[in-house]
Amino acid sequence: VQLQASGGGLVQAGGSLKLSCVASGNIFNINRMGWWRQAPGKQRELVATVPSGGSAVYADSVKGRFTISRDNAKNTVYLQLSSLKLEDTAVYYCHVVVGYVAYWGQGTLVTVSS
Repeated sequence: VQLQASGGGLVQAGGSLKLSCVASGNIFNINRMGWWRQAPGKQRELVATVPSGGSAVYADSVKGRFTISRDNAKNTVYLQLSSLKLEDTAVYYCHVVVGYVAYWGQGTLVTVSS
Protein backbone atom coordinates (compact mmCIF):
# COMPACT_ATOMS: atom_id res chain seq x y z
CA VAL A 1 0.00 0.00 0.00
CA GLN A 2 1.32 3.42 -0.97
CA LEU A 3 0.06 6.74 0.31
CA GLN A 4 0.73 9.96 -1.57
CA ALA A 5 -0.04 13.14 0.35
CA SER A 6 -0.14 16.62 -1.11
CA GLY A 7 -1.43 20.10 -0.46
CA GLY A 8 0.90 21.42 2.20
CA GLY A 9 2.54 24.80 1.98
CA LEU A 10 3.01 28.22 3.53
CA VAL A 11 -0.08 30.12 4.60
CA GLN A 12 -0.79 33.14 6.77
CA ALA A 13 -2.57 32.80 10.05
CA GLY A 14 -6.30 32.74 9.48
CA GLY A 15 -5.89 31.20 6.06
CA SER A 16 -6.87 27.84 4.65
CA LEU A 17 -5.34 24.82 2.98
CA LYS A 18 -6.63 21.50 1.76
CA LEU A 19 -4.59 18.34 2.09
CA SER A 20 -5.17 15.22 0.03
CA CYS A 21 -3.90 11.69 0.40
CA VAL A 22 -4.40 9.01 -2.22
CA ALA A 23 -4.01 5.35 -1.35
CA SER A 24 -2.92 2.85 -3.98
CA GLY A 25 -1.86 -0.77 -4.14
CA ASN A 26 -3.50 -3.69 -2.38
CA ILE A 27 -6.38 -1.76 -0.81
CA PHE A 28 -9.43 -3.99 -0.92
CA ASN A 29 -10.53 -3.20 2.60
CA ILE A 30 -9.75 0.30 3.81
CA ASN A 31 -11.08 0.73 7.31
CA ARG A 32 -9.92 3.94 8.87
CA MET A 33 -8.42 6.96 7.13
CA GLY A 34 -7.03 9.93 8.93
CA TRP A 35 -4.43 12.58 9.52
CA TRP A 36 -1.81 13.02 12.20
CA ARG A 37 0.72 15.78 12.64
CA GLN A 38 4.08 16.33 14.23
CA ALA A 39 5.36 19.74 15.17
CA PRO A 40 9.06 20.39 15.77
CA GLY A 41 10.14 18.94 19.09
CA LYS A 42 6.77 17.37 19.76
CA GLN A 43 5.26 13.93 19.50
CA ARG A 44 3.06 12.94 16.61
CA GLU A 45 -0.58 13.56 17.45
CA LEU A 46 -3.91 12.65 15.97
CA VAL A 47 -5.64 15.43 14.06
CA ALA A 48 -8.70 13.69 12.66
CA THR A 49 -9.80 10.25 11.63
CA VAL A 50 -12.84 8.76 9.94
CA PRO A 51 -13.74 5.08 9.91
CA SER A 52 -15.45 3.38 7.03
CA GLY A 53 -19.15 4.17 7.39
CA GLY A 54 -18.63 6.02 10.65
CA SER A 55 -18.36 9.49 12.08
CA ALA A 56 -15.22 11.56 12.11
CA VAL A 57 -13.27 12.17 15.28
CA TYR A 58 -11.23 15.32 15.78
CA ALA A 59 -8.60 16.51 18.18
CA ASP A 60 -10.01 19.18 20.47
CA SER A 61 -7.46 21.65 19.16
CA VAL A 62 -8.86 21.52 15.61
CA LYS A 63 -12.59 21.05 16.20
CA GLY A 64 -14.60 23.59 14.28
CA ARG A 65 -11.63 24.57 12.13
CA PHE A 66 -10.62 21.39 10.29
CA THR A 67 -12.83 19.03 8.31
CA ILE A 68 -11.90 15.52 7.27
CA SER A 69 -13.63 13.74 4.42
CA ARG A 70 -13.01 10.67 2.31
CA ASP A 71 -13.88 9.61 -1.19
CA ASN A 72 -14.02 5.83 -1.15
CA ALA A 73 -14.29 5.58 -4.92
CA LYS A 74 -10.98 7.41 -5.24
CA ASN A 75 -9.35 5.89 -2.13
CA THR A 76 -8.64 9.43 -1.04
CA VAL A 77 -8.85 11.23 2.26
CA TYR A 78 -8.93 15.01 2.52
CA LEU A 79 -8.30 17.46 5.32
CA GLN A 80 -9.64 20.99 4.96
CA LEU A 81 -7.71 23.29 7.27
CA SER A 82 -9.33 26.64 8.02
CA SER A 83 -8.71 29.48 10.46
CA LEU A 84 -5.14 28.31 10.70
CA LYS A 85 -3.09 29.24 13.73
CA LEU A 86 0.65 29.44 14.24
CA GLU A 87 0.47 26.33 16.37
CA ASP A 88 -0.92 24.33 13.45
CA THR A 89 2.55 24.41 11.88
CA ALA A 90 3.65 20.79 11.52
CA VAL A 91 4.30 17.93 9.16
CA TYR A 92 0.96 16.32 8.43
CA TYR A 93 0.86 12.58 7.84
CA CYS A 94 -1.99 10.62 6.36
CA HIS A 95 -2.75 7.34 8.05
CA VAL A 96 -4.72 4.49 6.55
CA VAL A 97 -5.74 1.17 8.07
CA VAL A 98 -6.25 -1.61 5.54
CA GLY A 99 -7.70 -4.66 7.21
CA TYR A 100 -5.71 -4.67 10.45
CA VAL A 101 -2.54 -3.10 9.07
CA ALA A 102 -1.71 0.61 9.39
CA TYR A 103 0.18 2.59 6.79
CA TRP A 104 1.70 6.08 6.87
CA GLY A 105 2.19 8.61 4.12
CA GLN A 106 5.42 10.52 3.66
CA GLY A 107 4.15 13.70 5.27
CA THR A 108 3.40 17.14 3.92
CA LEU A 109 4.60 20.30 5.63
CA VAL A 110 2.15 22.99 6.66
CA THR A 111 3.72 26.25 7.80
CA VAL A 112 1.54 28.99 9.25
CA SER A 113 3.07 32.46 9.36
CA SER A 114 2.02 35.56 11.25
